[in-house]
Amino acid sequence: MSSNTPPLAVLVKGWPRLSETFIAQELVALEEAGQAFEIWSLRHPTDVKRHPLHDRLQARVRYLPEYLYQEPGRVWAARTTAQALPGYGEAYRVWRADLRRDPSRNRIRRFGQACVLAAEAPAEVLGLYAHFLHTPASVARYAAIMRGLPWSFSAHAKDIWTSPDWEISEKLSSQHHGAAFGATCTAFGARHLQEMSDDPTRIDLIYHGLDLARFPKPPARKWRSAKDPLKLMSVGRLVEKKGFDRLIAALALLPPELDWHWTHIGGGGLNDLLQDMAEDAGVSQRITWRGACDQPEVIAAMRASDLFVLPSRVAADGDRDGLPNVLMEAASQLLPILSTPVSAIPEFIDSGAHGLLSKDDPEALAAALLSLAQQPRMAQNMAEAALERLRRDFGMDPGIAQLVARLDAMLQGS
Repeated sequence: MSSNTPPLAVLVKGWPRLSETFIAQELVALEEAGQAFEIWSLRHPTDVKRHPLHDRLQARVRYLPEYLYQEPGRVWAARTTAQALPGYGEAYRVWRADLRRDPSRNRIRRFGQACVLAAEAPAEVLGLYAHFLHTPASVARYAAIMRGLPWSFSAHAKDIWTSPDWEISEKLSSQHHGAAFGATCTAFGARHLQEMSDDPTRIDLIYHGLDLARFPKPPARKWRSAKDPLKLMSVGRLVEKKGFDRLIAALALLPPELDWHWTHIGGGGLNDLLQDMAEDAGVSQRITWRGACDQPEVIAAMRASDLFVLPSRVAADGDRDGLPNVLMEAASQLLPILSTPVSAIPEFIDSGAHGLLSKDDPEALAAALLSLAQQPRMAQNMAEAALERLRRDFGMDPGIAQLVARLDAMLQGS
């Protein structure tokens, strides 16, 4: 094997992405632990800003055709090469069976990208590892079948809860060229995947955790009194599952004598709709929409705020958060937290001990906001407890060691 050609190919949806810093954190940690790999990205970057973690990664990044029509010569050449691989016929059969149940352009694109990956990945590649169980895992699975290689995945949230059961079950089945192993970042998600797998031991719970070394120590906070203004903040994409529509409605229910201001960080498709909602609710003058920010800007905002709010909920299509890393980031800065008991959030926050978890309706959120505003000592105690729990139970290193062991075993064929 060439000394400079890594044996592992890592598939991601896009690189780099500000909204997926948990992936960047993991990949940087894997690299620093001695795991060599190249990144294969299904999409080109769209974010204007970068996270400092992206600049720390040394791995080579390759881009697959984002849309097949954009690189027809590359795609057709790759398919010709792929057709000569011993596993192409089986991969084609598996893909056709998938296409009958999911007759979409996305499914066609997955196979084309898999052909390019199988054709262009160096001969030294011994295994594939995909972040997200939906599209990236499909590309990895088809390419792995073509090349006769093992593949694995890390599942997160949307990919678990919006993928059809038949697809997840087959990706977890030895009889259907399933993954050598799968990692997921919440106990809630791990239980679900273990129930769907023909071998539950192939699924590992590996919390992302937080690399506290890349965060400043928490500030020496001057805790507010009940009469002081309340500085709220949130970080999250402007999408349905984040629940910001209900937070805006909750803010409109707060008593007029409470002096509050909410700052939101993040982009997303609901930006115009939510700003219109705030205008209609009469609270737009108390809201600052900052858009996408880099990590230093996020941390600075956390250090200047009094309460972090993440009103996550289950979207109409079943999409939901897992355990958002931003909650741990808030805890690292001794920032009190208000969230909801959706998915795996209670795995980090025990309501009343490490923060408050409210129902996601506006009335309940407003009551929780008012309670925290009026009881700053309670908020302080919970913030201190959350920081202690973060340091004790949610460090990054144990999960990285577990993942390295799994990847090494896959690459060694054991």
